[in-house]
Amino acid sequence: MAFFSIVVPVYNKQHDVKKTLDSVLLQTFTDFEIIVVNDGSTDNSENIILALNEPRLKYFKTENKGISAARNFAINKSQGTVIAFLDADDYWYPNHLETLHGLYLAFPEAGMFASRYELVHPNNTIQKIELTNIDENFNAVVKDIFAISLRYRPLWTSCIAVKLNVFTQTGMFDTLITRDAAGEDTDMWTRIALKYPIAYSGKVTAQYILGATNRVSKSQTLERSFAKLDKFKDEEKSNYSLSRFLNLYRASYALKYKMAGDTANYKFYYRQITPAGIALKTKLLLMLPAAFLRFMFNFKQLLKKKDIHFTIYD
Repeated sequence: MAFFSIVVPVYNKQHDVKKTLDSVLLQTFTDFEIIVVNDGSTDNSENIILALNEPRLKYFKTENKGISAARNFAINKSQGTVIAFLDADDYWYPNHLETLHGLYLAFPEAGMFASRYELVHPNNTIQKIELTNIDENFNAVVKDIFAISLRYRPLWTSCIAVKLNVFTQTGMFDTLITRDAAGEDTDMWTRIALKYPIAYSGKVTAQYILGATNRVSKSQTLERSFAKLDKFKDEEKSNYSLSRFLNLYRASYALKYKMAGDTANYKFYYRQITPAGIALKTKLLLMLPAAFLRFMFNFKQLLKKKDIHFTIYD
């Protein structure tokens, strides 16, 4: 039985998946199995994966049901003590699993283990995320994970590992949250964080590869079913940090729906914003016409190409 089961869902990642899996095979900590779930890819991903001929890799192909279903499938096939997550277009530095294993040994009370990461922008510039009171030497249980999640997210899928038995208490990924980047990760990590301590390392051990084609898409927004987040209403009443954190997503989803012309869903998320509130500039954006929001969004993407980055959430 391996210590880590590495869950890698794949959907049409023929240009990325080899580099991603190669980064796993270069890990200094080698007691792992790789569970690859091909979620109905229609490109050459399957041939690239199978060409690796790696005995620790277990390959499964399923119908296209979305990333949550693929991850749940992989978790059910896993035999490791700890589940590590890696998306098929991201990258681990060789010290990633060794760092997470060190957290596991140092903080046995924790249910989740995570490390810091870098953002790789479409023009290949690298931006290290900065978190309050967390530097390269940080190695501890985080007291309030939501309080340090308001600018950058310390809990990003490809830097996270979770004890397998935690899922029996929290449940699996919510398959009703459909399509990628609709909040399925936020929902899962929030559920775990409310039940278990989180051990965190300030070492940078992974890269989050941001997509080069990041334009607003009305059809993609309307095809998604975003996380409702109302399941956390009771916890929010006594957890101000959690409420502020979830409001970021409510505002983000409201803006997406407004740009897509879906007034009903825009109003739903806007009205769900709690008294913990959002930043003033976010409030102002939510009041702007949809056409102007789309213009601003696309202008922001142009600035990113010039290595100018900013967020609307602070």
